[in-house]
Amino acid sequence: MELNQPGYDWDSEVASFEKTRAGVKGLVDSGIVKIPRFFIHKSQSSNLKEDISVSNNDAGGGVKLQIPMVDLQGIERHGIFCSRRRNEVVDEIRRASENWGFFQIVNHGVPISVIDGLLAGTRRFHEQLKEDKMELYSSDTRKKVRFYTIHGNFKENNVANWRDVLSINFPDDLIDFEAIPKVCRNEVVEYLKHMSKLRDVLSELLSEALGLESDHLGNMEVMKTDYLACNYYPPCPEPSLTLGILEHSDTTFLTILSQDTTGGLQVLHQGQWTDVPPVPGALVVNIGDLMQLITNDKFKSVEHRVLARSIGSRVSTSCFIYPSSTHMLKPYGPIKELLSENNPALYREVSNFEYVTAYTNQEGERVSVLPKFRL
Repeated sequence: MELNQPGYDWDSEVASFEKTRAGVKGLVDSGIVKIPRFFIHKSQSSNLKEDISVSNNDAGGGVKLQIPMVDLQGIERHGIFCSRRRNEVVDEIRRASENWGFFQIVNHGVPISVIDGLLAGTRRFHEQLKEDKMELYSSDTRKKVRFYTIHGNFKENNVANWRDVLSINFPDDLIDFEAIPKVCRNEVVEYLKHMSKLRDVLSELLSEALGLESDHLGNMEVMKTDYLACNYYPPCPEPSLTLGILEHSDTTFLTILSQDTTGGLQVLHQGQWTDVPPVPGALVVNIGDLMQLITNDKFKSVEHRVLARSIGSRVSTSCFIYPSSTHMLKPYGPIKELLSENNPALYREVSNFEYVTAYTNQEGERVSVLPKFRL
C-alpha cells in the first residue's frame, strides 16, 4: 500500500490516534479491521516468516537454528570444581556474544515466581480500562513513568510498532515507588531488585569473557542505569502488514528480556530470521550497540524483531542497561586492553547521549548508527 496517496493526511491520522490515549489495544477494542497507515511496514508482506529453518547437510535434513542456552548454575568462586564450571560458563557466553549477540540464561537467581509475577502485572496494567491508565499516556521521553505507543520524535517516514508500553526509568537503581501504577507496583519493584543483582553478575561474566578482570566493565560504569519496558502486543487484524517491534538493534550496552509463552521474538542470524522460543524461567540476554563498540566488534549487536499475530496477545519485559547517570556524557571507545597492532580501534569515542541522539534523529527506519562512528 502506498502511504503517500493523494488526500492522505499523515499528521491528522497520528494526532487522532494519540488523542485517544488508549494505545494499540484501544484500536483493537474499538473493533477496527484495517490498521492505520503509520503502522504499515512497506516490506512486511514479503518478509514475514514465523518458522525459520536452515539446511544442514551433515544432519541430512532441515534443522532449526537455536540461540545458545547458558546455565549459570555453579558459577560461584568456591573450590576447583566451581572455578572450572565458571570458566565453562564464561566460554559459553563468549561464544554466544561473538556469534549470536543473543543467548538465554537459566539458573540466574531470579525466581520464576518473580518473573511470572511481573508478566502478570504487565498484563493487568495493559488490560485494565483505558480510563484507569490514560492519565499516564505520553510520548514525552523525559517522564520517569509513562504509557505509550509512539515513542519520542515520530516523523512522517517513521513506522510505529504494534504494541503498547509501560516504561519505568530508574537511574542508578533509584526507584520512585509511588510513581509506579499500583496494579503492578509490587511486582515491578521485586523484579528490579533481582535485575540489579543479575546485571552485576553478567557484568563480571562478560568482563571475563573478554579476557579482562571481572570488575572491568563495572569500573567503567557501563552497566549501571536501568530502564524497564513492560510490553503488550494485542492481536492485529492485518498482521502481515506490520510488526510488534520493527527490526532493530538496541542502543544499550546490554538488554535483559523476559517473555510469556506466546512467542514471536526473532533474531537475525546468518541472514535468517530465527525464533527465540519461550522457555519457562529463562531470561533472554542480548548485546547492545555500545557493547559492540567498546569491545571493538568482538561482541555483536544484532537485529531482532517481534511478529504481529492475528490471535492472542503477547507480554514481555525488557530491562535496558546503560551507563550511570554521571557517565551519560562520558566518551566511550574500544577498550584499550583489547587493542593491539593487529587489532586497532575500529571506532572513535562516543558518549551514550551522543549515540542515542544520533539514533533517534535518523530519517526513515531506525537502524544501528555504529557505522557513523567508525574510524
